[in-house]
Amino acid sequence: MKKFGLVLLGITAGIIAVANLGSLLALALSALIAYAGFHYFRKSDSTIAKLFWGGVLLIGLITAISNVPAFIGIIAIIGVLYVWRKWNSTPADDNIIEHGPINDPFVNFERQWEEITK
Repeated sequence: MKKFGLVLLGITAGIIAVANLGSLLALALSALIAYAGFHYFRKSDSTIAKLFWGGVLLIGLITAISNVPAFIGIIAIIGVLYVWRKWNSTPADDNIIEHGPINDPFVNFERQWEEITK
């Protein structure tokens, strides 16, 4: 039943991510415009250039924020990644107890003390 839920969630999230692919590309483009505006705003020295690049930054930010379907697409991509990781993870069996080397410092000390005193 758990695998069925993962399959259902994965298919739904995949369809939503593909349906919002155009808006995701538009979000990437508007983020690129906003980044360019911020980058050149910091580099410019004149007031006119700062106003221009500040306007470019503002336009990029407004278009990025108003692109709500892209944020839904990002959530869908996160859902697909969640399903992918859960599907490929190995199930933890609580009934199996693994015994490894003993890392207790007192046991190691006693063993080394016996080796020294021989």
